[in-house]
Amino acid sequence: MKLVRNSYLIIFMALVGLGVAFGARAASQDPLSAWNDTAAKQAITEWVLNTTNKQKSTFIPGNKRFVVFDNDGTLWPEAPVTFQLQFTIDEIKRLAPSHPEWKANPVVLAALNDDLKALAKSGEKGLAQLVTLTHSGMTTTEFAKRVNIWVNSKKDPRYNCQYNQLGYLPMKQLLAYLRENGFKTWIVSGGGADFMRVLSEQMYGIPPQQVVGSFAQGEFTLTKDGGEIRKTMKGAYYDDGKAKPAAIHMFIGQRPVAAFGNSDGDVPMLQYTSTNPDYRSFGLLIHHTDAKREYAYDSRPSASGKLIEGLTQAKSQGWVVVDMKSDWKQVFDPVLCPNAP
Repeated sequence: MKLVRNSYLIIFMALVGLGVAFGARAASQDPLSAWNDTAAKQAITEWVLNTTNKQKSTFIPGNKRFVVFDNDGTLWPEAPVTFQLQFTIDEIKRLAPSHPEWKANPVVLAALNDDLKALAKSGEKGLAQLVTLTHSGMTTTEFAKRVNIWVNSKKDPRYNCQYNQLGYLPMKQLLAYLRENGFKTWIVSGGGADFMRVLSEQMYGIPPQQVVGSFAQGEFTLTKDGGEIRKTMKGAYYDDGKAKPAAIHMFIGQRPVAAFGNSDGDVPMLQYTSTNPDYRSFGLLIHHTDAKREYAYDSRPSASGKLIEGLTQAKSQGWVVVDMKSDWKQVFDPVLCPNAP
């Protein structure tokens, strides 16, 4: 009898082991493993299942599965300042010794002194001056090289990681999950298109041609080394607020079936998507509620990302509001940025 009991014990332990192994394997196969099992995750997966099942009335054909994502605050942090503004400030510091005349400009002085309050007070006009000094008068190739040098040499002071290592892991998983289900992912952001295009494919798997952002007209010149585009500030277009739906129409040419954002500047994009007359759409807002692992703000952001109207409209519009603190199991990829909480 003892031998029989031992045999049953061995079988039982083996089955338990198989169960643990299966559970671990199932967890590893979860495409949204950085999300907690909350209503937000359930809403995402249900929408994908319903819109990719040919047997359902909610099915969306593959050639109509265009989805759009804001970038700052949606795919990577925008606090305490956006990555591009930090790049701009660092470029001002790098270039200033060769331009002593800049010191007469109070906006430049604010950047040199890391005076964010003064920069904010200077408004769009002041920030445009910094962008003119650091983003124009060079070829697009040279600009991309400068961005790459910055990314590879600078680290976020809070997380001690390179900026291209700070994409939100839950959102990167979401992008991959959508693509695996036949959706085409686009970035539609107020950030500079040329800046984001340097990083988008490496960080998110989104190729440069699927990045829509703020831009200005470039000038083509033919040189002995071939043709090149030189960056200018002519005809500057700021891709935020109501400009986002217009930019989607201009550059994508198709109304999205899903939109993801985090601020009131994304509300028109979500409204445009939600009123898609042909397909069941999906809207989602990231609410920054996690001061420990990232930042907590809505009505009073440190730089950008004010979220008041979006929270008000979310319920009536049927948009999902992601509470970063409770809905995300992880914020950053621990492999890429082990210092992040």
